[in-house]
Amino acid sequence: MATANRNAREETETPPPPSRPSRIAHLPFPLFSAPMGIGGLGLAWREATAHFGVPAFPGEALLSVAALVWALLTLLHIWREIRHPRALIADLSHPARAAFAGAFTIGLMMVSAMLMPMLPGPAFWVWVVAVSLHLLLSLLTVRGLLLTPRNDPMSLMPPTLIPLVGMLLAPVFGVRLGLVMPSWLLFGVGIMFWLIVQPLVFQRVTAGPAFPEKLKPTLVILLAPPSVAFLSLVALEGKVDWPAMALFGYAAFLAVVFLTILPRFVRAPLALSWWSYTFPAAVFTVALFTFVRAYPFPYADWLLWAQLSLASLLVLMVVLATLYGLANGKLFVSD
Repeated sequence: MATANRNAREETETPPPPSRPSRIAHLPFPLFSAPMGIGGLGLAWREATAHFGVPAFPGEALLSVAALVWALLTLLHIWREIRHPRALIADLSHPARAAFAGAFTIGLMMVSAMLMPMLPGPAFWVWVVAVSLHLLLSLLTVRGLLLTPRNDPMSLMPPTLIPLVGMLLAPVFGVRLGLVMPSWLLFGVGIMFWLIVQPLVFQRVTAGPAFPEKLKPTLVILLAPPSVAFLSLVALEGKVDWPAMALFGYAAFLAVVFLTILPRFVRAPLALSWWSYTFPAAVFTVALFTFVRAYPFPYADWLLWAQLSLASLLVLMVVLATLYGLANGKLFVSD
């Protein structure tokens, strides 16, 4: 009798619905590219303030937003690490996503840049922490390149350059903080490994297996290193000399190339790789302002406004696309 009652209860009880996977488990690690792009645009608008005399509000507001986004993402990833420690480990082990750890520390450099005009003391220590962490990430990246065979094509792609870009970006702020000697050391490491790694990435893109469609926007990352290296060299030398001009010439050439194929890139499916447009476009805008300040030419101001408008439009477009993707859950998925 007891057995019959137990069987009846089991038949009437409905099994609990399957639990939905936590969205925080799939919080996109490459989303740390957002503070890079927004902060880079803030630096570009700072240049517009210095060159055109426009109000300082756009640049300072963008840098403040970049700092807030960086802080929010950091807190979310700390919570993610508490709830799903294996998810973060999976990101750091992924051949494409692991490189975006460098975006985390570059975002912290943007926080230092935001603080610099008002609070140089805290900006100094934020820069020191950001560079120390970035050095560790760059060390691990280069160590991995030397010790791990690159049989998987996904393991050598444009995002691989992000940790090395940070080494070139650090002197732009370090010189302003009075850290000239460390900035030269960072520049030397960054420029040499950029010259070594970028040809390997270019060879993989042009001669390797077919490039994944949703990762094609990451090709624009190739524009960032020469643009940032130009700005670092100008900051270190205090002038636009011939090595800096050579770097700017290469960056300008790449910018024109990517401009001609931008319509094909924007047809790529919605993905966080779209953020790859933003930082390179913004930092090239800063480089263009710096070059024009040293070597003005006819209609340069028209070109500056066009480039600044394009960089701003790209950031706005990607922000809106990201908010849409976050709202409908398309970015909170495992790939």
